[in-house]
Amino acid sequence: MTGTGPTTVGVVSAGGQSSRFGSPKALATVGGVRVVDRVIRALEAVLPRDRVVCIANDPALAAAIGLPARRDLLRDVGALAGVHAALQWAQELDAAGALVVGCDMPFVEASLLQALLDAAGDADVIIPCSEGRRGVEPLCAWYGVRCITAIEAAVHRGDARMIGFHEDVSVVHLPLADVRRHGDPARMFLNINTPADLKAAEALAAGT
Repeated sequence: MTGTGPTTVGVVSAGGQSSRFGSPKALATVGGVRVVDRVIRALEAVLPRDRVVCIANDPALAAAIGLPARRDLLRDVGALAGVHAALQWAQELDAAGALVVGCDMPFVEASLLQALLDAAGDADVIIPCSEGRRGVEPLCAWYGVRCITAIEAAVHRGDARMIGFHEDVSVVHLPLADVRRHGDPARMFLNINTPADLKAAEALAAGT
């Protein structure tokens, strides 16, 4: 743990239903290690262990993950609800924000998470650029508690996109060139949504 102070909560986002995967994807193994444990390991490398928690709607999954856990507060708005719940929890802990990482990203690098923490400053969102369809990775990002109101306003107007509230807050993008200093973005941001994704992750872990 590199020591960034206690003002950020590390959050494993595990609120999805894993419908395309067929079973809880967080508990799948890559290279003999559960995907969620790989995520937890990366978060615990940059934050105190007692500041790493989980947002999970399934009590059985939460118990299996083994972190302090809470459910979404907002309903029927997808992954955005997990960010909202994480920030509510961070606010209760008097933390400035939450470093949110999806439970299904086996290759997220701790050094990238540290870079997000280092860039936080006065911004409300620090988000890495990627080569994915959105161009950014909202489930590997730092969010300040000031986003709570903006998220709730976006949901109220019917916008549950992960970046739908960004126009109402201060957003800093970690450039793709900076992201690449920590590894291949396609590898770091690979998430396990299907059995084919798991097969691809196993091949990467094996170096094949």
